[in-house]
Amino acid sequence: MSSQLKISIRFFNDREVRAVWDDASSKWWFSVLDIVGILNEEPDYTKVRNYWKYLKAKLKKENNQLVSATTQLKLLAADGKKYKTDMLDSDGVTALAKNFPNIKAMKFLDWFLYSDTSIDGQSKKKAYTLFESNLINQFEVGTSKGLQQIHAYLFGGLYDFAGQIREKSISKGGYQFVYAQHLKTTLQQIDQMPLKTLDEIIEKYAAMNKAHPFMEGNGRSTRIWLDLMLKKQLKKCVNWSKIKKENYMNAMIISTVDSGVLLQLIQTALTTKINDREMYMKGIDYSYYYEENN
Repeated sequence: MSSQLKISIRFFNDREVRAVWDDASSKWWFSVLDIVGILNEEPDYTKVRNYWKYLKAKLKKENNQLVSATTQLKLLAADGKKYKTDMLDSDGVTALAKNFPNIKAMKFLDWFLYSDTSIDGQSKKKAYTLFESNLINQFEVGTSKGLQQIHAYLFGGLYDFAGQIREKSISKGGYQFVYAQHLKTTLQQIDQMPLKTLDEIIEKYAAMNKAHPFMEGNGRSTRIWLDLMLKKQLKKCVNWSKIKKENYMNAMIISTVDSGVLLQLIQTALTTKINDREMYMKGIDYSYYYEENN
């Protein structure tokens, strides 16, 4: 198995399901412990591990093929270290869920077996390939044109307005974004804003959020735009997995009047791992997760 593993995180009811792509067999392997924790509705990692140990022994006794279908791969744990953990492919996950005769297992399987051909699913795959293709380094940094380039790439072929500044006024949750007729002037002003320090970059990011220049896909595009500014100016990027969805959403709402809360939130999650593939992929997973049901 290649050392350049593709790591992905999916979310079921706000719980992580970690996955690793195996080039050799062209398939994803999923963390058994993450799934057992979800199916048992058990947040305690030790209890989850003990239950899986018990279930594994029981299945072995019954000569169930599921145990022999597991493989062990290294995954990053909450303490920042990598540990070998049991993994199953998608057939194995389906078989595992059938050992949990509860409604939760049925809902989990519905979610797990859902083929992600949605706009979000396809756009997310494009976001992954941005890193692989090195195209991410060709975009203008910190300009509205650069943001349009990101949006055009993420949503090209999915939205007919990909990369295009909106010509209609929009609002969300009662908040009115910059009126369409003022958008051109506003974007010119944002382009002129400095981006030398973290404070300046966050101010610029908050201003772009208030502008919301596209009909859809603003959050996903501007988070990549933000990371590119941080990377170029400060040699840092955001470890988005350290920022809870609720905290991020609240900070973004407050940033329409004061970007201080957002600044503190971003500051605590900065990392120097700017060229780390896993950090980028995880960032995309979280970025798309923030947008779910919003």
